[in-house]
This record gives sequence, structure tokens and C-alpha cells, in this order.
Amino acid sequence: MKYEITEPFKADYQRLTAEEREKFRAAAGIFNAACDHFAETKDPSSWPAKLRVKAIVNAPGVFEMTWSFKGPDGRATWEWTTITDAGKRPFPAVRWRRLGGHRIFRDP
Repeated sequence: MKYEITEPFKADYQRLTAEEREKFRAAAGIFNAACDHFAETKDPSSWPAKLRVKAIVNAPGVFEMTWSFKGPDGRATWEWTTITDAGKRPFPAVRWRRLGGHRIFRDP
């Protein structure tokens, strides 16, 4: 799955510890495979239960993915977008918006 990242996401990533970054990268690999499957099939069961992918209330088009449940809480917000390649073909993509704990929901 192609992706892009926002400036807030970049700043959030820099604040993570090395252990948190490792956990996020591992979850992102699983998430990317699920995104590919979802983009092809539109099947809601594409999302692994352990990632708890769901829409964020009061933030239309923005979703959350949980990458750590304990010590510390780890979540990421994202939205679907489209990226155009050099051949001018559009591809579905993920725009990573925020990364961290519950505080990211103040401005998802």
C-alpha cells in the first residue's frame, strides 16, 4: 500500500521511543497488507482484530489503528487518499495523520 505522512505524524514519530517505533513498524506491516486486501475487496473483515481499525467519531473520513495496548498505549490515525504515479494512474493510499497515545484524538 502506498502512503504519505503529515507533518504532525512526523513530529509524533520523533517523540516515540525506539521500542515504540519498533512496535509501530511491526503493526504497520500487518496494516499495509490488510489495506491492500481491503482496497481490492472492500471487505470489512480485512482488518485484523488485534489492530482495532475503526472510524473516529466526529472526524469524518478519519480512522484509527491501535498498535499497542499496553505500556504505553499506541495508536495512529489515518485516512484514505489517492496518489498518482508518473504514468498518471491513480492508486489508493493511506495518509498517516497522527501517532501516539490517546492525546492524538484531540486533533486526529
